[in-house]
Amino acid sequence: MTAADKQPILVIPQLIVGLGNPEPKYNQTRHNIGFAAVDALSRTWQIPLAENRKFQGEFGEGIAPIGGKIRLLKPSTYMNRSGQAIQAVTSWYKLPPESVLIIYDDMDLPLGKTRLRLSGSAGGHNGMKSAIAHLSTQDFPRLRIGIGKPKGAGNVEESGTVSHVLGRFSSTETQLMSLVLQFVVECIELSLKQGVEKAMNRCNSRTIDTPES
Repeated sequence: MTAADKQPILVIPQLIVGLGNPEPKYNQTRHNIGFAAVDALSRTWQIPLAENRKFQGEFGEGIAPIGGKIRLLKPSTYMNRSGQAIQAVTSWYKLPPESVLIIYDDMDLPLGKTRLRLSGSAGGHNGMKSAIAHLSTQDFPRLRIGIGKPKGAGNVEESGTVSHVLGRFSSTETQLMSLVLQFVVECIELSLKQGVEKAMNRCNSRTIDTPES
């Protein structure tokens, strides 16, 4: 059999991780959109999340809409140590890195955009740096959710970037993000059904707009 004859390996997530910071003061911030996405999956699929000390986070296990077993995780380790919690789950269940789909915020993507990828670098994101370090590879799927850049981004100092990332969405942005999170659920369900590679076509080509626009 030649390389050309080989079918691409179907990547189906078995663990979905949302990145964020655990303290109440970080609730609903842009940097915690990964947590919000896992909360949306938990609600939609009716898989409750509970604090799990062994896994260093809020964890839930259940059956996904397409019938397979799925696990959800929100690490409570703080962003820059997210990989510890991810590794705790993958080691316990003996999951390969490519079965872990990580959802996180991306300032380089505008609001309303999502990007699904099979692999890639951390792109400066501390949570992803930790995930890559603990999984010992960057070959695992990830879904980035655009949070946009701060206004006048070209002139914004480091402190302005931090306050943007750790700030909350405006009321209009919150409306938009609730539509984005619905779309994220669709994208992940498609990944479970047809594999991440096929889901990429749909998830990367669409921009979500507010109803008014």
